[in-house]
Amino acid sequence: MLYKKRKQKIAPVVVVILLIFLIGIISLVVHMIQKYTPTKERMDPQVYYGVTDREELPLVFGTEVLEAKGRLLDGEAYVPIEVVNGYLNKRFYWDSNEQILIYTTPTEKMIIVPEADSYMVGEERRGADKVICKIVGDTPYIHIAFVGQVTDIDHTLLQDPARLVVQYQWSDVSVVQVKEDTQVRYRGGIKSEILTDVAAGSVLRMADDLDDWKCVATEDGYIGYIKSDKLEGEPQVRGFERQFQAPVYTSISRDYPINLTWHQVTNMDANDTLDILLKNVSGVNVISPTWFSLASDQGEISSLASEAYVADAHARGLEVWGLVSNFDENISTFEVLSHTASRTRLENLLIQAAQQYGLDGINVDLENLSEDTGPHFIQFLRELSILCRLNQIVLSVDDPVPQEYTKHYDRQEQGVVADYVIIMGYDENYADSPEAGSVASYPWVRQGVEDTVAVVPSGKVINAVPFYTRVWKTTAGILSSEALGMVDAARFIKRNKVETYWDNEKCQNYGEFDDGGTFYQIWMEDAASLEVKMGLVKEYGLAGVASWKLGFEQKDVWKVLSEGLR
Repeated sequence: MLYKKRKQKIAPVVVVILLIFLIGIISLVVHMIQKYTPTKERMDPQVYYGVTDREELPLVFGTEVLEAKGRLLDGEAYVPIEVVNGYLNKRFYWDSNEQILIYTTPTEKMIIVPEADSYMVGEERRGADKVICKIVGDTPYIHIAFVGQVTDIDHTLLQDPARLVVQYQWSDVSVVQVKEDTQVRYRGGIKSEILTDVAAGSVLRMADDLDDWKCVATEDGYIGYIKSDKLEGEPQVRGFERQFQAPVYTSISRDYPINLTWHQVTNMDANDTLDILLKNVSGVNVISPTWFSLASDQGEISSLASEAYVADAHARGLEVWGLVSNFDENISTFEVLSHTASRTRLENLLIQAAQQYGLDGINVDLENLSEDTGPHFIQFLRELSILCRLNQIVLSVDDPVPQEYTKHYDRQEQGVVADYVIIMGYDENYADSPEAGSVASYPWVRQGVEDTVAVVPSGKVINAVPFYTRVWKTTAGILSSEALGMVDAARFIKRNKVETYWDNEKCQNYGEFDDGGTFYQIWMEDAASLEVKMGLVKEYGLAGVASWKLGFEQKDVWKVLSEGLR
């Protein structure tokens, strides 16, 4: 009886243990099923695109959902100009002063008034299918169809919710092919919400690779994640064939190296010095007199141009590229260039002067441009290039050696619209520099050339060399300097019996001495230093050399420049 009672007591315990075990197994199975079963929950598209206003238009550009929004106006898709400029086409220009939109081609300037279904090219009015530009708040928005007329893009306006999908990259695109019907999810992982479905055979652009998951862009405007085992093989890099005809920016290019020298002309009498200054010159084929300068904020110019000078230069076989500068501190370059009326006046006056005096080219030397002037400066060059191209006038632009703080000069766009881009390869150390140093050391000049040809075709790049140096003086801890031409610098060295030696790093002759408590230093610019710099012309395939300025040189440098161009 005792045994039976114990057996009866043990039986319920075993049952409880078995039930607990069974429940654990079931819970584990349920947990495993839940863990490894993809969720069927779908993400609300309104939440995904962050739509808060029915006129807001989500923008999906390539493999990115932009933070910026377009506008759905009267059922049409419009994109803010800063997005158009940043992603698609930077040649759309907005004049906030005159409230007009401008688009330039190699031969035309289109002027578009907001809310108008037409635009002006010169005196001709041309119609458009839709209103091209609308203003919302203070922001201009451009109809995507008009952008597509002048830009190599595909664009699709989709609904529920409304969104604009734009493809603008056509080469070296990473793509994947879908192996079987599946879903694209908001994040990598089967528990992430579904964004959209994709069918087997679909080719998707890839944005990122997370091994087990790939971030992809779908044709219906979702950027999300797809399981790697749902794809055929590895991602491939491919290009897309396009029918779009890009505009051709023709350039006026000489079939010989350019050897240009600048002639500083400060008054009309200085034009008469040409004969004297050219007496010992050889090899030069372009002379650029500093004739024109900004004279008012309305775009007027002052002129020291001379027909007799041009005739004399032409008789010597020299082209004349008249220079325009902005050195009058009373004139605001920003004001001139940021107003279409004054900018256009400046462009027309330069072309009229070129035609009147028979100039072969215009040399733009607008210096010390502020960052906010940059876009207007580039628009000026675009518009001036149209007039130069139509009138067969060479357009050259003078730039400082590339630095981070001069990125707004947009050398890449200059390399498209201008015929020649000239690096002013000097003023490495200048009058107000905090320490003494070379005007143009070889490593610094070389880096400037390298950085320029990275964005400008080398056959358009001219490197300018200095015919001057600086004598640095340190007295009682105070640094000052004086600029000397080559002849005067050589006299200074001789007069003070300065012993110089070749600096292998800077590739210049260097000298220093003390005199009555003043410490002098000089890095010479001479035939030896220029010969080294001229090696960059051949090494990088440059278009030629320029020199500042005529009259500062020693006569032996002309042979060095000429031989360096052969």
